[in-house]
Formats: sequence, C-alpha cells, structure tokens
Amino acid sequence: MSTPAPASDRPDGRPDVPAPPGGAPLRVDPSTLRPSTPPPAPAHLPVVDETSAGGLVLRAEGVTYEAAVLLRRNRTGRLEWCLPKGHLEGLETPREAAVREIREETGIHGTVQADLGVIDYWFTGEDRRVHKVVHHYLLRAESGHLTVENDPDGEAEDALWVPVGDLPDRLSYPNEQRLAAAALELLGDSRALREALRPGEPPTEPTDLS
Repeated sequence: MSTPAPASDRPDGRPDVPAPPGGAPLRVDPSTLRPSTPPPAPAHLPVVDETSAGGLVLRAEGVTYEAAVLLRRNRTGRLEWCLPKGHLEGLETPREAAVREIREETGIHGTVQADLGVIDYWFTGEDRRVHKVVHHYLLRAESGHLTVENDPDGEAEDALWVPVGDLPDRLSYPNEQRLAAAALELLGDSRALREALRPGEPPTEPTDLS
C-alpha cells in the first residue's frame, strides 16, 4: 500500500511550497513550442539546451483517478511534491523517456494516452545557462508497485497515490499545478480519454498497482 501523505508544518495543513524553477508559461500544445527569451546573463556563461519528459500516470480508483506523485527534499530540507520526470537518453523520443522515467522513479509502468503540455524555463548553474524543456504526458497505469527503491538517482524519499482533483493544491511548483489543472480539464471534457484510462485487457505482466 502507498504511504500516507506527510504532515505539513503550515497551519492550513498544505505542504510548504518552494520557489518554482522557472516562470515560463505552460504550453499545452507541444507543436506550438517556441524557445523562450532568456534573461540577461553574464557573457562568459555558455548556453546549454536540456530536454526532459515525464507526467501524470493515473490509476482508476472507483469513479475517480489517482496520480503517482514523488516526495523530494530541496536544498533547504523542505519536502517538495512533484511529478516524475527525467532526461532523455540516447535516441529516445520524449514519449519513450516519459514511460521509462515514470517506471524508474515510481515503479509504475504506464502507457501514454494523451499529450498534457510542455514547460520551458531558464536557470543558471555554476558554469552555464540552461534552457530546459520538459514534455509531459497523461499515462494509464498498467502494472507495477508504487516505490522509489528503484530510482537510479535516489533523489525521491517516497511516492504516493494522490487524487487528481487534489493535485493543483498539493504539487509544489506552479507550472506543475497548471499541468494538473489541464489534466482535470481534459478528463472533464473527453469521455473517450476517461474510458481509455480505465483498465481494459489484462496487461502482459503481473499487475499490482498498490
């Protein structure tokens, strides 16, 4: 079974929300993605483009849906609620990377059902300026057991199932909160998507989804 959500130190019970990694707007249609304008940076810092992928992997729970969410600690020691994601490897497409990263970080194997959105932002490292583009997808959970034990980076402390309707208030970063809101809108507007997210034929590997 998944671990209960940790308590917050805030009086209203909501988790502490760290500063977002970037303020660039969410682009729901990846085909319209255009490079955002970088803020001024010292001339000696090289610019590096990075691409990642991840998203919301959902399981049906009664008439609603739950998403696998990660708990990480930021550099100040505060817990962050965030979506699984990571860098593309080799010749992977963003969709392939999203499936792999979600499986590695949460233990859940999913299949992509819809494009959810693209976030792009800039940040400065010690020796470079980075333009980060992150592709997000909506996936149906097919099999697996929710765990962070197989995360190759060992960055997450825990993973848990969270009702999709709670995500806009639960996720730590504003851009991911907007992605969750976009997912809710898609689910509300598309009966075909809701039906596609329901388990159909049994998967070829043992199913746990706990």
